[in-house]
Amino acid sequence: MNIVVLGAGAWGTALAISAASQAHADRRVTLWARDAQQAADLQQHRENRRYLSGVVVPQAVQIATGPLHGGSAPLAGADLVIVATPMAGLRAMLTLLAGQRVPVAWLCKGFEAPTTQATGLLGHEVCAQVAPDLPAGVLSGPSFALEVAHGQPTALVAASEHAQVRDTLVTAFHSATLRVYANDDIVGVEVGGAVKNVLAIATGLCDGLGLGMNARAALITRGLAEMTRLGLALGARAETFMGLSGLGDLVLTATGDLSRNRKVGQLLAQGMNLQQAVDSLGHVAEGVYSARTVAQRARSLGVEMPITDAVVALLEGRLVPVDAVAALMGRDPKQETR
Repeated sequence: MNIVVLGAGAWGTALAISAASQAHADRRVTLWARDAQQAADLQQHRENRRYLSGVVVPQAVQIATGPLHGGSAPLAGADLVIVATPMAGLRAMLTLLAGQRVPVAWLCKGFEAPTTQATGLLGHEVCAQVAPDLPAGVLSGPSFALEVAHGQPTALVAASEHAQVRDTLVTAFHSATLRVYANDDIVGVEVGGAVKNVLAIATGLCDGLGLGMNARAALITRGLAEMTRLGLALGARAETFMGLSGLGDLVLTATGDLSRNRKVGQLLAQGMNLQQAVDSLGHVAEGVYSARTVAQRARSLGVEMPITDAVVALLEGRLVPVDAVAALMGRDPKQETR
């Protein structure tokens, strides 16, 4: 199998390392970097020094750059294409891949930034616009790139309406250390992956203010309820949110020390402004860019998401951390299941 990973960030690099570590004689893994200088550095040092420092990239991972199409370009002969760009780069990459007949899957989690013409979209909605005939899906679930790169046990979800895509992703990545489950509810998987990033900012705020474990548990639980309400309104199945891409990814991102979105909340609680917090990360925190879109989509569907609304107000500077917590705690009592 010829696997091509487009994007040499932390997650793309980690997945390429994981795929290349499997003992298949016919396995070929190519990691494509948009930046030629980064590709040269990867080739020379066999380490992604910017995004995944300290992890060896095995020789079995071929490094590529330059045009994607053409006789000797990376996509020639590919059996599976993985798009490992941030959400902001997904539309352009899928447009470039339109017409491909081999399975394509993206790794990014979030909503596309809204424009004056349209509300921000999830990945499968972007794909439906720019490459409707592409056999595509998403590989998602609770996963930190560093742990996957180190071969630590991880479980992911391969979600697509196309059985060919799900089966190919399972074949490509399922291993002794990486378990891949198939799911045809791509709406639910993508909603879970997008909303958990926003909720992790809230739990980071909670931890940064030292509010305690009770408060964190409450935020995670009520956040899961928000996520589920939005997902159901968009056509997802409820059981998806009790699985890896819902509860699993939420717990990891809301509590893990490697979570960039949680770190944003912690830094805001410590007194940094949003720009300072984002700049200090060195990586993309998708929740910062998706929060407003999550709230907009929820309002358009009549879905109540108070935690998300508080996060948006915090990110936009309309609330300071202490007041964001007070706003949530001061809401009127209600039935838990409503």
